[in-house]
Amino acid sequence: MTIETPVRHPGPAKDSYDVVIVGSGMGGGTLAYALRDSGCSVLLVERGGFVPQEKANWSPEAVFEKGRYKNAEKWYSEKGEPFSPGTYYYVGGNTKFYGSSLVRFRREDFEAAELEEGTSPAWPFGYDELAPYYSRAEQAYRVHGDHEDDPTLPRKEPFPYPAIGHEPDVQWVADGLRKQGLTPSNIPLGIDLRQGGTCIRCRTCDGFPCRVLAKMDADVACVRPAVATGAVELITGAYVDQVLTDGTGERATGVKITQNGEDFVIDAKTVVVSCGAVNSAALLLRSANDRHPEGLANSSGMVGRNYMVHNNSIMIGIHPNRNKVEFQKTLYINDYLLKGTKEYAYPLGHVQLIGKLQGSMLVGQKPLIPKWALNEAAKHSMDWWLFTEDLPDPKNRVTLRPDNGIQIRWVPNNVRAHKFLVKEMNRVLHKLGYPLVFSETTGIEVNSHQAGTIRAGEDPTTSVLNPNCRTHDISNLFVVDSSFFPSLPVMNPALTIAANAFRVAEHVASSVQETSYSRATQLGDS
Repeated sequence: MTIETPVRHPGPAKDSYDVVIVGSGMGGGTLAYALRDSGCSVLLVERGGFVPQEKANWSPEAVFEKGRYKNAEKWYSEKGEPFSPGTYYYVGGNTKFYGSSLVRFRREDFEAAELEEGTSPAWPFGYDELAPYYSRAEQAYRVHGDHEDDPTLPRKEPFPYPAIGHEPDVQWVADGLRKQGLTPSNIPLGIDLRQGGTCIRCRTCDGFPCRVLAKMDADVACVRPAVATGAVELITGAYVDQVLTDGTGERATGVKITQNGEDFVIDAKTVVVSCGAVNSAALLLRSANDRHPEGLANSSGMVGRNYMVHNNSIMIGIHPNRNKVEFQKTLYINDYLLKGTKEYAYPLGHVQLIGKLQGSMLVGQKPLIPKWALNEAAKHSMDWWLFTEDLPDPKNRVTLRPDNGIQIRWVPNNVRAHKFLVKEMNRVLHKLGYPLVFSETTGIEVNSHQAGTIRAGEDPTTSVLNPNCRTHDISNLFVVDSSFFPSLPVMNPALTIAANAFRVAEHVASSVQETSYSRATQLGDS
């Protein structure tokens, strides 16, 4: 099934809009959808284009070995070493390649928590405020799940669609985990597996673009429906150089865009930045002016700081007679989410299955191992992702190089907790009957859960945004991606980004009304 690509102008149809949204990923795409019936004129600006629907979408060789869809520039480590980030510039952003794991943060995740290396800070709003918007996001992204099988899940109402269930070898693992006293649960997934849906439960979902558009990414679930209403306009191949302000520096007036080699300015009553935690921080820093010499909305000095990405490890269990699985990513474990073990008293983190690994997906990580050997190992592997919370650290930050290139300073913290999680899961898999278990910790290039660089809070001296994700310094500038996270709980952040976008949409619409009233008053006085 092919969903028609939205009609969009080669350039903006107008010179001015009520709302300009920079970035069409989970935050920006969802916000555009949430504003579609608000009466606001909305321009959605995306620096990339559409991922083509083509045979290569489902080719591990094309996607992983040849990097067919990799289109991000090089970023640089603190030492100036270039690396290729796990970032994509397309309509829908990184969600075009995510695994569709759409989980709610737990009630406790919004509260302060003590970890071995420090305090994970509280959010400026709680779970109950976000709960109704979680429900709206789950509806928009067609989330399948089981509301009764996970005791850590703070909800009573059913998911929009039932859990998709486990294939036999995954069910065998679930049964074995229960025998060990653990609580395996169904991962809430955003895929089109409803009656008449297009999902075929293939092994090329997690990490791949979906050829039949059955993955509920920001493009399919929100951008295309929003554009179809006519209230939202989309332009692609458009890079936002700067967010502009008036002479006082107190109000954003629009954005400067480069498209097809031409520069132009689009006026806006309200500007929303949603480029991902790294690029959003870079945009605000790049937008420095006389009133904001250290970067836009950066009177606190916090723009770019507190970069977080989780402590991540991939773990592979190899069993000679098992793991003939197609759609593997259906199970997760939250037993270590809020507590530790007898060896370690602090929370360890979260464990979930990932999409089925194939030999071509491992070539880049294991170049010295023959591909035939990687293919053979992948035939018998059960593949897990382990992640542990890292704490916000002002020294971990995004900065700009002299040529405006992006530089990341990231030194992992809370590492001991992660080591205990890896050790514990190694024991669990061996006890399940896996004779071979391997694990590897990821590095700076794995940034799919990037967060925290434009944090929200009550105090303007220690945060950039207020609790409604409006900048403290500029009254009509918002940020709606994971940049606003004060902490990074050990769950996939995508659903929380989407839910928050629904929540903030109401404040964005109010901002437009306030700006319109202010301008009308000024004209009346004149």
